[in-house]
Amino acid sequence: MKLNRTNLEQRLDHLYDVIVVGGGAGGLSAGIYLQRFRLSSLIIDKGKARSSWMQSLHNYLGLPPDTSGRKLLQQGKKHYDSLAGDFLDGYVEEVTDAENIFEIQVKVGRQNSRNVKFYSKYLIVASGIIDHLLPLEDMQNVYDYAGYNLHVCMVCDGYEMTDKLCGFFAGSEASIEEMVFNLSWFTPKITIFTHGLFEVSGQMRSQLQEYGYRLVETPIQKFLGENHQMTGVELVNGSVIELETGLISMGARYHNTYLQELSLEMKGGNLVTDKLGRTSHPRIFAIGDLKVGLNQVVVAAGDGALAATQIWREIRKDIGPRKWLMNLKLPT
Repeated sequence: MKLNRTNLEQRLDHLYDVIVVGGGAGGLSAGIYLQRFRLSSLIIDKGKARSSWMQSLHNYLGLPPDTSGRKLLQQGKKHYDSLAGDFLDGYVEEVTDAENIFEIQVKVGRQNSRNVKFYSKYLIVASGIIDHLLPLEDMQNVYDYAGYNLHVCMVCDGYEMTDKLCGFFAGSEASIEEMVFNLSWFTPKITIFTHGLFEVSGQMRSQLQEYGYRLVETPIQKFLGENHQMTGVELVNGSVIELETGLISMGARYHNTYLQELSLEMKGGNLVTDKLGRTSHPRIFAIGDLKVGLNQVVVAAGDGALAATQIWREIRKDIGPRKWLMNLKLPT
C-alpha cells in the first residue's frame, strides 16, 4: 500500500518484519523478495536514487540497452506494489535499537512536514550515495549532459568511452591517481580538468606527462554540446577544448547519517558487511552503494535478494514449522 499523510495512522503501531531504507534497485529488490517470502515490509524512499538519472542501462542482463534507470525503478515499484508491500515517500532521520526492535524516525513531506515513527525487527539500509558533480554557476548546464555521455562510473560506462577524446573531471589528486591510469584501459586520449579546485604535485605532473595525458587547471565556464551530447568545454579564459565523452570523479555523499548512533563498522565511507550483507549489527543489512563492494545496479539488485533471503531464513527458524492442523490425529 502506498502510504501518505491520510493513511499513516493505521501503520504507526504495526511491527514490520523488515523496514528497507531506500527505494532504488537494491531496496526494491529486497522488498520484492521479502513480500514473496510472506513477510511484512515497508520501503521508505527519499527519492532521487542514483540510478534514476541514468539514461541507459547498457550492462543490465536481459534489458534493452536503451532502458533508463527511471524506467527500471518504475517497473520495480509496480512489482513491489503488486505484492502488497508498503511504500512511503519520506526521509529517515534517525534509527535507534530499543530492546531488539528498531525505531525509525521519519520526516514526511517537504512542506508542513510531519515526524512519525515506524517499528521493525530487521533493517535493510539501501539509501545509496549521490555523486558530486562539477560545481558550475549554471548547474543545469551539467545536468544537460550528466547521465548521457558525461559519466560518473568507469566500471559502468568505461566501454562507452573506448578510444574517444575523454575529459576527466577530478575532485582531488587522489582521484587522478585512482582513476586516470585505469581509465586508459578504455581510452588513452585523456584530458584532466582540475577546475582550479586543488594543486597538482610535481610528481603527478611528471606521471601525466610521461603518458601524454593533458592537464588543464583553468576553471571551466560551461559544457558545450546539444541534444544532451557533450562535445567539449569552454574555459573561463574563452578557450575551447573538444571532447567526445567525459568522466566525473569528484567524490560522493553517502546517505547514512541516520545510522550514526549505531556504531557500525565502516571502511572509509562504506559499511562493512559479510557476503550476505549483514553489518556488524546482527539485524542490520546494508546493500548497494552503501556497503563495501562494486557500485552497480545489477549488483545492488542481487544484494537485495541475498539480504532478504537471509532475514527470511532467520525469522523462519525462530517461528518453526507450521502444523497442518486439520490433518492432526485427534487424541484417543
